[in-house]
Amino acid sequence: MASSCSKDDSQPAENASEVVAPVAVSKTNSTKIYMHYMPWFETKESSGDGQWGYHWKMANKNPDIITNGKREIASHYYPLIGPYHSGDKDVIENHLLLMKYAGIDGILIDWYGTFDVNDYRMVRENTEQLVAMLDKVGLEYAIVYEDRFLQNVVNAGKTPTVISAAKTDFAYLERYFFNTPSYIKINNKPLLLNFGPITLQTPEQWTNAFSNLTTKPTFLTLWHESSEAGSNASGEYAWVYQDNSHLSNFYANNLPNLSIAMGSAYPGFKDFYAQGGGGDPIGWTIEHNNGATLDETLNLAKNANLNYLQLITWNDFGEGTMIEPTVEFQYSFIEKIKTFSGVQNQGNFFSEISKLYNLRKQYKGNTSAQKKLDAAFNYFVSMQGEKAIQALNEIQ
Repeated sequence: MASSCSKDDSQPAENASEVVAPVAVSKTNSTKIYMHYMPWFETKESSGDGQWGYHWKMANKNPDIITNGKREIASHYYPLIGPYHSGDKDVIENHLLLMKYAGIDGILIDWYGTFDVNDYRMVRENTEQLVAMLDKVGLEYAIVYEDRFLQNVVNAGKTPTVISAAKTDFAYLERYFFNTPSYIKINNKPLLLNFGPITLQTPEQWTNAFSNLTTKPTFLTLWHESSEAGSNASGEYAWVYQDNSHLSNFYANNLPNLSIAMGSAYPGFKDFYAQGGGGDPIGWTIEHNNGATLDETLNLAKNANLNYLQLITWNDFGEGTMIEPTVEFQYSFIEKIKTFSGVQNQGNFFSEISKLYNLRKQYKGNTSAQKKLDAAFNYFVSMQGEKAIQALNEIQ
């Protein structure tokens, strides 16, 4: 991640087409702070078949129904910018800039692999769009692999075994992601998280799956699951479950015994599966308590003196863990993370970053306006928020 501009900070990209080296956020918290990110949302315009993607509608909601200015979506909560397509460059720009100004170092992308089964191809393509903008903003990334879907790939006739499917996915990661400058490295090896293990549940299976990689990853499983990967696992990461006591127990009992441990913090948990016809309810809720839950989990992370922290999640609206600005919570969650990160010498630009997004949409197809918005983006990534505001105001 670039830490300084390639030229005088007072002179960024007056020419909107000029590429500006991103400037790192100055902050006092040395913990690496990563955001779990879902790239799985589709609108009817993006889907190719004129249908809203599953994660906005589940089985029984219709986002074409608009009540009091809000679409009917499968969530108790509503994104401040409205339902979106995860591959939309304007959406990605908005999300990454908000994260940058909150002091977040990078994103951990929930990823289904390379095969064209169900919506896995869409997730892969949206991930590629996301990765393409990370260098421009100055954030890092790593992959959270969903091995639970490997059997679906075999059942679809795409490959003979779950191991061969995993090998294909890991070869793709090594070729296109692991060696890129913005990919997160721990102990000089690419970081790879697994949401499980669920399908590959023995050390032998993971050894086989990784056998063709030039460099084995720094591999983290879900908490309490590393034994299933054996010596392939470098450690574990915490998640969200039932109540905050599980997190306290992880810090007290697991963290001291792990070579690498990644903590978690979250604003709450309230799934929509039963209401959306998306399956059985999870069966437990962690109330958001007007931000008190996020305060408590961030405080647990602070007291644990973590090297690595995963925020759960940016945008899992179906489970109500979203930290992304919403109608209900506005910017309060990312404000808390900004404070936790110890961001220095920066005013409050979150609403102005959203203004950039709104103007992108309002002036879609207007080349002159978009060039001015490109200039505003350049100011934002070079940490010159006041000049970005001036560029935005020129469009009015």
